[in-house]
Amino acid sequence: MILVTGATGTVGREVVRRLHADVPVRIMARDLARITGAGRTAQRVAAQYGDPRSLERALSGVLTAFLVTNRVAGDDDARFLRAARSAGVRRVVKLSAAAVTDRRADDLITRWQRASEELLRHSGMEWTFLRPRAFMSNTLSWAGPIRSEGVVRALHGASANACVDPRDIAEVAVRVLTEEGHAGKGYTLTGPAPITAVEQTRQLGRLLGIPLRFEELTSLEARAALAGRYPAPVVEALLESAERGRAGAKAAVEQTVRELTGRSAGTFHDWAEDHLAAFATDGDAPVPRRRPPLRRGPGQEPRGVA
Repeated sequence: MILVTGATGTVGREVVRRLHADVPVRIMARDLARITGAGRTAQRVAAQYGDPRSLERALSGVLTAFLVTNRVAGDDDARFLRAARSAGVRRVVKLSAAAVTDRRADDLITRWQRASEELLRHSGMEWTFLRPRAFMSNTLSWAGPIRSEGVVRALHGASANACVDPRDIAEVAVRVLTEEGHAGKGYTLTGPAPITAVEQTRQLGRLLGIPLRFEELTSLEARAALAGRYPAPVVEALLESAERGRAGAKAAVEQTVRELTGRSAGTFHDWAEDHLAAFATDGDAPVPRRRPPLRRGPGQEPRGVA
């Protein structure tokens, strides 16, 4: 039995969609009504990291778990791993972040991710870390201003980031969850090329067929914008991370997606083309393209912040 946590989030819901119907799957979420894309045979369980009894129910009979946590500096990883060990879980695949491998990264979010990885390393269970660069889907936060003003506002528009399509992260996760040979490994996941916010804006404008302009935020403006969404310590961590990006720390490209799936990582253009409905200024959004299937090697069954 595979347990998928974070199943209503950006990556978790894509993992759920890709797990083959023949694979025993249990989906954990706080709100079961928000689960989408699950197969008919998938089990669903309402659970929260802060509720030990619900975790016990979710983990009963589970051998492999996909772990997603997002409460920065919280103890959700520790709670889950204690419960998983007690339940007899054999291995845990943890969604982490690419920044943990950068010795220059010392912001709050990265320190928390490193600490979470250490907990899993010393848990007594097999572990694998998935360490993605920033999600391409982060640009969805631009959708409102694009629709209302035709503008994108962001910090350090010329900073290059090898951002990754969340669907690629999910395809790698499915491989790791359903195959042997990944224990004790950390996989850094990136897109096929670094791209700047200015170029993302340009590509979105061309796809939408409308003129978009990019407006550079000052550090003060970026701090004020982030303060409306995150606690102050997280805001400072994000600003520190952005400064590392401006220094080129996030531009390196890895070939991990190709190595594990047999195909190139998706481009931002591909991702944007498939998600134009979110940015469109009217109801005539293009029909998303169908994503190419996950390639499989001989004898394999079909599997269906940084």
